[in-house]
Amino acid sequence: MKAPVAGTEDHPQARMVLGTALDGQPSHAYLFHGPAGTGKRTVARAFAAELLAQGQPDPQDTRRRALAGSHPDLTWVRPTGAHVMRTSDVDAPVIAAASRTPFEARRRVFVLERVETMNDEVANRMLKTLEEPASFVHLILLTDSLGQVLETVVSRCQLVRFDPLPAERIAAALERDGVPAERARACGRIALGNATRARYLASEEGSELRAEVDGFVAAALEGAQADEPWRPLLERAEARRAEAEEACVAERAERLELEPQGRERRALEKELEEAAKRDGRRARTEVLDLGLSLAALGFRDLVCLAEGADQAVLAADRAPGLGERVRGRDPRRLREAAERCEDARQSLELNVSEDLALSALGFRLTALVGAP
Repeated sequence: MKAPVAGTEDHPQARMVLGTALDGQPSHAYLFHGPAGTGKRTVARAFAAELLAQGQPDPQDTRRRALAGSHPDLTWVRPTGAHVMRTSDVDAPVIAAASRTPFEARRRVFVLERVETMNDEVANRMLKTLEEPASFVHLILLTDSLGQVLETVVSRCQLVRFDPLPAERIAAALERDGVPAERARACGRIALGNATRARYLASEEGSELRAEVDGFVAAALEGAQADEPWRPLLERAEARRAEAEEACVAERAERLELEPQGRERRALEKELEEAAKRDGRRARTEVLDLGLSLAALGFRDLVCLAEGADQAVLAADRAPGLGERVRGRDPRRLREAAERCEDARQSLELNVSEDLALSALGFRLTALVGAP
């Protein structure tokens, strides 16, 4: 067997499946599933590079270009909708392209991210490509939420599992990067196997976000919602939205610089403007999603302390300050508060008013766990 596909060192099932594929006949469609931050994108790019390199006169150059995202036979698709994959995301880039022979390699590889956002219409358009692609076509689908992927899609792919990364290994990597040991251990645990999230939480910005969420949780326990303790989280999300849009504006200017005046330029301008707004909304939602996840974990830690399970606390670097908060609290109410945070997080996917959702959550939490 050849050397393992890069990035599969912590994922034995993925290592075996993909290694066997490269030694024999690769499947036409794979579905990489597992928690976010476990390396699915990294492995998808490495596996695609190996698929394209096979049989090439200069395989190393093929790998290099595939890993850099510049190989013409590698297509990478990300949903353009904030919470949904659009038919335009797959019609020309995947379905039509999969019917055309490769530009230079023996194969064409298509990687589709967040396939749980496919609705029935998109999935139905993809079925023929998933069922009976040309012999040179290989599809790699990625998802953080296997349970949300349509069964018609799942049943047509070979599943490749990515396990959550051990908290100890994440913490060790953070420590090697200079993060203090106590913070590294806590971030490794509250990241729930997501190394990317752990690195963010260990950063200065991540520490600030954690502090803002702690303030939100503390306000609920103290029964103090008048000062809008959720406002800093909303402002951080808005700032992140603006940053994402500004980055898109810079990219837009670069792409339009050499585009001649005319109808095609105006169409491209509109397309890029809409893309910037979508990226901004997605970035804003990601901050709120993480903030509410942390709030739910905060109440989960309070439940552990209230029931005497101190060793199960995830945010151990903040445990000393949590102990006083649980005195006289009903663990069942704390557990319900964690559930309310998760409900609010999921509601963001329904395009609710984030301001109202956070405000309502704050008052619900106060009613549940406010000062006894």
